[in-house]
Amino acid sequence: MPLPHPRRRPSARFLAALVLAWAAAAPAHAGPAVPPPAYNPPNPAPLATATLSGGCFWGMQGVYEHVKGVIRVYAGYTGGAASTAHYAIVSTGLTGHAESVQIIFNPTIISYGKILQIDLAVASNPTELNYQGPDSGTQYRSEIWYNSPAQQKIASRYIAQLTRAHIFSAPIVVQLAPAMPFYHAEAYHQDFLARHPDNPYIAINDLPKLRALQAAFPAFYRATPVTVFPLT
Repeated sequence: MPLPHPRRRPSARFLAALVLAWAAAAPAHAGPAVPPPAYNPPNPAPLATATLSGGCFWGMQGVYEHVKGVIRVYAGYTGGAASTAHYAIVSTGLTGHAESVQIIFNPTIISYGKILQIDLAVASNPTELNYQGPDSGTQYRSEIWYNSPAQQKIASRYIAQLTRAHIFSAPIVVQLAPAMPFYHAEAYHQDFLARHPDNPYIAINDLPKLRALQAAFPAFYRATPVTVFPLT
């Protein structure tokens, strides 16, 4: 595209296009290859729930909305009280909440272990303590909230497996805790990536995750996302 006149301030449209072009050229995945969990028993149930925290919920939700076997993904808050489960309050970092996603999935199509593998390989960085990328604070911590003893066993063994194998160059700092009440985030946060793919934050931080998902997990990638609200 032509560069703007040197005496003119670049337009917002030009800057947005520049950001998108840069993001499209960025590598899809710069992290290590993460193996699947060695312990991952089958679950014949038709529905299951996974609750994960790993930084801004826009990207986390956006990734899992493109995963086969996922039925619905909600952006929200968990770890604190109902009275403080509001974006402006959670953003203070003083509520105990973490920005999180609640994933409803079919375990006969995608296992809980595969959900965790996608999280640690693509959706979040398990070596970043109380921050993810440009976002810092305890509300952006990495945490796996297990909903059953079976999930606890799979998650704890998986973290131990990856730690022993030294998959990452820094220690894994993902926390593991029993699930607490999950509160849906405000409507404008839901499906944010799907509705605003040209948002500079999304283009820089989250679209590369989608490309990484497609590259690393082609059998589980779907081009059309499953969203909370219909896309118009």
